[in-house]
Amino acid sequence: MALVGAMVALPLKANADQFINILTGGTGGVYYPLGVAMSKIYAEKIKDSKPTVQSTKASVENLNLIQQGKGEIAFTLGDSLADAWKGNAEVGFKSKLDKLRTVAAIYPNYIQIAALKDSGIKTLADLKGKRLSVGAPKSGTELNARAILDGAGMSYKDLGKVEYLPFNESVELMKNRQLDATLISAGLGVSAIRDLCASVECVIVEIPKAVVDKIGTPYQSVTIPGGTYPGNDKDVNAAAVQNYLVTSSALSDDLVYQMTKDLFDSLPSLQAAHAAAKDIKIDAAGKNPPVPLHPGAAKFYKEKGAL
Repeated sequence: MALVGAMVALPLKANADQFINILTGGTGGVYYPLGVAMSKIYAEKIKDSKPTVQSTKASVENLNLIQQGKGEIAFTLGDSLADAWKGNAEVGFKSKLDKLRTVAAIYPNYIQIAALKDSGIKTLADLKGKRLSVGAPKSGTELNARAILDGAGMSYKDLGKVEYLPFNESVELMKNRQLDATLISAGLGVSAIRDLCASVECVIVEIPKAVVDKIGTPYQSVTIPGGTYPGNDKDVNAAAVQNYLVTSSALSDDLVYQMTKDLFDSLPSLQAAHAAAKDIKIDAAGKNPPVPLHPGAAKFYKEKGAL
């Protein structure tokens, strides 16, 4: 009996909570709704997990936070990820972010320029002297804006005014005629541009293939299909950059394996959150990443024959 009593008296081992902070972007973009969908997936499938979703200034901030151990998984643009691995100080990385590890290539970000129809902006050259929002300072979107203007032989000096604003704030200023155009780097059908074009007459400005080719890798020429946004029924040439999910080398192989597996097992839930997730393909997710794959993610892709 004494033995039984002693056994009963032993404290039960508590399960430690696994915090999973998902670093996204502004609420008007694509990262945020996909991050919310991921948090629900992880809460359901990863035992004792405590997922949270953090709205951020996106790519550059997310990568610095992962390096600092302030997030478990983050969204980023591929060009920002490559710059972080090199430690490109000009775009916001004071040194090489050596703890970054790739989880998956996900969908391409379309670099989309929406202008008020009555602004007279029809081409990139028409942006000269106009008021343009380019996203949060040193965000992936803002770095894309610099690259596109440079490819067109322009810079911020050629613009009438430059605003560094999140997507939703840019759209509100355009509705009030305080801005002429906004450059948004996001998945197709991004809510901010849908909202804008449903509220006022707007045009999607072409980014010609010649401009994209001049910029070079990792930019690629793509087409925004007609009908993607209200009032814009014709196909328009644009540029795109691949998006990635990244994590830290500090996370265990088991946790990253589970996060990767649950992501691909639950693609319909992600696609329901935003149509951009329809471009997430397991066959391409682990190939040729800008930074090394996390071993946990690599294990999953090897099991699926996708490496």
